[in-house]
Amino acid sequence: MPKNGFFKEFVMASANVFEFRSDNWDAEVVDSKIPVLVDFWAPWCGPCRSLAPIVDKLADKFAGQVKVGKVNVDENGDLAVRYSISSIPRLLVFKGSETPVQSITGLRGEAELAQMLTSVIG
Repeated sequence: MPKNGFFKEFVMASANVFEFRSDNWDAEVVDSKIPVLVDFWAPWCGPCRSLAPIVDKLADKFAGQVKVGKVNVDENGDLAVRYSISSIPRLLVFKGSETPVQSITGLRGEAELAQMLTSVIG
């Protein structure tokens, strides 16, 4: 799949959603001064595409309080292995560490995810 293909544009619609990769992981996630929500996804994953607009809304709603980004597991398999991602979509929340403080697998609603983010920034 081309890097600028349909799925990438569709899944990463908000300007507040970062693309996390192996080469920027530590700087963007582990060393972040604010909590980070990471969405592990793949272009072929239907539930991942359904979750994308919710992640976009959360990125806009929590801009400046929580950094929100995505990891394409097909392109960053080492990160998927590092965090034992065996099912997607999978959301991990990091807070100044390489160990996640929250984890959710599967498609969830905006209210549940917003509550989770509020709990890590409070």
